[in-house]
Amino acid sequence: MSTEWRFLCICLFLHLLIFFSVSESTHPQFPCTPTPTNSDYPFCNTSLSISARAQSLVSLLTLSEKIEQLSDQAAAVPRLGIPAYEWWSESLHGIAINGPGVSFNGTVSSATSFPQVLLTAASFNRSLWFKIGSAIAVEARAMYNVGQAGLTFWAPNINIFRDPRWGRGQETPGEDPMVASAYAVEFVRGFQGGNRKGSREISGDVGKKRVLRGDSDSDELMLSACCKHLTAYDLEKWGNFSRYSFNAVISNQDLEDTYQPPFRSCVQQGKASCLMCSYNSVNGVPACARQDLLQKARTDWGFKGYITSDCDAVATVYEYQQYVKSPEDAVADVLKAGTDINCGTYMLSHTQSAVDQGKVKEEDIDRALVNLFSVQIRLGLFDGDPANGLYGNLGPKDVCTEEHKTLALEAARQGIVLLKNDKFLPLSKSRISSLAIIGPLADQPLLGGGYTGIPCKTESLVEGLKMYVEKTSFAAGCLDVPCLSDNKFDEAVSVARKADVVLVVAGLDLSQETEDHDRDSLLLPGKQMALVSSVASAIQKPLVLVLTGGGPLDVSFAEEDPRIASILWIGYPGEGGAKALAEIIFGDYNPGGRLPMTWYPESFTHVPMNDMNMRADPYRGYPGRTYRFYIGRRVYGFGHGLSYTNFAYKFISASNKLNLLRSIKTVSSKKILRQRREEVNYIHIEELDTCDSLRFHIQVSVTNVGDMDGSHVVILFSRVPKIVKGTPEKQLIGFSRVHTVSGRSTEARIMVDPCEHFSIANEQGKRIMPLGDHAIMLEDVVHSVLVEI
Repeated sequence: MSTEWRFLCICLFLHLLIFFSVSESTHPQFPCTPTPTNSDYPFCNTSLSISARAQSLVSLLTLSEKIEQLSDQAAAVPRLGIPAYEWWSESLHGIAINGPGVSFNGTVSSATSFPQVLLTAASFNRSLWFKIGSAIAVEARAMYNVGQAGLTFWAPNINIFRDPRWGRGQETPGEDPMVASAYAVEFVRGFQGGNRKGSREISGDVGKKRVLRGDSDSDELMLSACCKHLTAYDLEKWGNFSRYSFNAVISNQDLEDTYQPPFRSCVQQGKASCLMCSYNSVNGVPACARQDLLQKARTDWGFKGYITSDCDAVATVYEYQQYVKSPEDAVADVLKAGTDINCGTYMLSHTQSAVDQGKVKEEDIDRALVNLFSVQIRLGLFDGDPANGLYGNLGPKDVCTEEHKTLALEAARQGIVLLKNDKFLPLSKSRISSLAIIGPLADQPLLGGGYTGIPCKTESLVEGLKMYVEKTSFAAGCLDVPCLSDNKFDEAVSVARKADVVLVVAGLDLSQETEDHDRDSLLLPGKQMALVSSVASAIQKPLVLVLTGGGPLDVSFAEEDPRIASILWIGYPGEGGAKALAEIIFGDYNPGGRLPMTWYPESFTHVPMNDMNMRADPYRGYPGRTYRFYIGRRVYGFGHGLSYTNFAYKFISASNKLNLLRSIKTVSSKKILRQRREEVNYIHIEELDTCDSLRFHIQVSVTNVGDMDGSHVVILFSRVPKIVKGTPEKQLIGFSRVHTVSGRSTEARIMVDPCEHFSIANEQGKRIMPLGDHAIMLEDVVHSVLVEI
C-alpha cells in the first residue's frame, strides 16, 4: 500500500471515528437500555404503574445513592444503568441559556425567541399563550434528542407583578391574579403536551397522536413545566432588603385572593408537574420550609409532581435567614415540609450528617425520590431509547421553523400597546421619504429581556424600519441606557432635523431591571427624558416615542406634551419585535395590546417596596397596589391600550338576577332562614352546595365604528357591593380577543362563575359572595346583576 493511500485511509478512519463519537455524544443517555440485565428491573417495566416503578427504583438505592439524587445535578447510578441527569433547564419565552441543562454548542445553535412574558400577556390571547408553550416544547424536545437540553424546565414565572420597581416583573404575566392564572394554565398545558380543552388526547406537530392512560398517577408528559416561585416572591434587592433574607408579611386576605390563585390554577387546571419554592420567608417561615403551603398544593389542589427549591434556597434557610441553628436543620426542615430537590449542593453536603444526627429519616428522602422519579418516568426516561418514543423524530429541523418564527412575530404584534395617539399614526408609506431613529437601544440586535437564549435571527429596530423607509438614519443620543451624559444630544438633534419623521426609542434594558436588581425610580433612566424633550423641541414637528422594557415608567411628561404625538410600549419583543413595530407604525397591523399592569407616577416610589399589603390604607397614607386596590393617580391604567379604530359596545344577553337559596347547603340554608333577611349581606362560598348551576354566559357586541380592521381585546370587570373591609375597587371577570371589521359588529361570549367572579376574600381569607347589586362593566357600559337569597 502506497504512503499516500495509507495516509488517506488513516484520515478516513479518523474522520469516521470523530463522526461516530459526535453522533454518540449528541444522543441523550438513557436508563433501561435493552439488555438482559436491565429488562429485569421492575422500574423498566412499562406495564406497571408509575408509582410502583418509582417505588421499586427507590428501594434498590443505597442511602448514599439516594442522597446524590437530591441535587439538580443528579448523580449516575452505574450499577443500575442510570445515567446522570440535570434537572435545571429554562424556557421562559424560548429555550434560554440560563441553567446548565441547555447548551447551544451543538447541531442546534439557536432557538425561537418569543417576546418576554409581560408583552405576550398584553395580547390577552389564551390561544396564543398555548401555542407559544407548544412551540417551545417542540424545540425543547428536539434539543433533548440531540443531547442539548433536559426534559424538566423551570418556567413559567407566575408571581404577581405587585410593585412596579421589581426587576423580574418583566418575566410575569402582570399584576392580575386571573390573567396570571390563565397564562399559567395555557402555557403549562401547551408545554407539557396537553391540549387547550384538557382532554386526555394529545396531538401536535410531531405527526402522531396518543391517548394517555386514564389514572392521573400515570399521565405521560412531553416535558415538565415548573410554576415558580411559590409564594409572594417579588423583591430582588431594595434598600436593606434582599430576596435571600426577605420576610414577606402577608395577610390571609391577600394570600387568598392575590398571591396564591395563579399557583392553584397552575396545578388544578394546568396540571403542572413541578413547583418551585422561593427564597423569601412567608410570615416568618422560609417558603421552602413552610409545610402548610407546600402540602396544601398536594392535599387541597391535587398536585402530582416534584417541588424544587430555587437555587441555593435551602442554604438560605440557615445562611441568610438564620431560621435554624445548623445546615442539618435546614435540610431536615425543607425535606419534611415537602421540598423534594435542592437546586445546588447543600443537600448533597449536609443530608448524610442530618441522617446521622437523627434529624432526617430515610423515609423522608424516599418520599422525595418517589416524587422525582415519578416525573422522570412520566417523561419516558425509563422507557428505553427515546429515539423510539413518541417524540423521537424531533430534531434540528423542528427548531427555528418558519411556523415558530411567524408565531414569535405574531406574539409581538398582538402584545405591543399603543399608549397615546394624536391621530399621527399610522404613518403613510408613500408620504414618508426619510426617517430618523434616536436612542441607544434602537440599533441593538437583541431585545429579549431576561432568561433569553440565542435567537434564530436578530434584527434591530433600525433595520426593521429600514424595510419601509430606505433613507433611515440613526443617532444614539446617549452612550448607553443609563444615559449619564448629554454629549451626544447635538448629534441626535442634527440627525432628527433632517428627517420627515422622528422616532425616539427610550426605556429600560437589563442594566436597569433584572434578577437581583430592582429599580429605585420609575422615570426614564439618566438623561433619557432630557433627550426626548430636546429632540421634540428642536424638530418643530410631532415625534413618536417608543418605550422598551418591562417595568412601568412615569412618562407623564410625554403624555402631556403635544409635540409627542404617539407613544408605543414594545416591552422586550423578542426576535420578531423589529418587524412587528415597523408594521404597526406604518399601518400594516392595527395595534390591539393592552397593559397587563398599572403604570404608576414617580411618587409611588415613596411606598415601601417591602410592604406586601395589597389593600389601601388611607389612615397611614398607603395607596394600595394594582388596579384592584390602588386609589392614587395613574399614568396609564391596567387594560389601557388604543387602536387605529374606535369601538362601541353593547350587552346582548346577561342574567339580571341570581338567587342562591337553592344552591346553599341544607344546614346553612336552615340557619339563614332563621335569620332576618336584612341581617344577611353575604354568603360564604363554602356554604354553597354547588357552583356549577350558578354559572351563566354574557354575550356582548363589539362594533368597529372606525375605518380600519383590527383585533380588539374585550375586558369585563365586576364591582361588588362593599360590605367588608378590603373590597376591591373592581376585579376582572373575563377577557376575549376578537377580530373586528370596519363598520361591522363582532360578538364575544364570556362565562361568568359567580363563585369566583362575584366573590371576594374576607379578612380571614375566606371567600364570600356579597348580596345585592353587582356591576358588570365593559368600558363605559354597565350591566347590573342582583344577587339574592
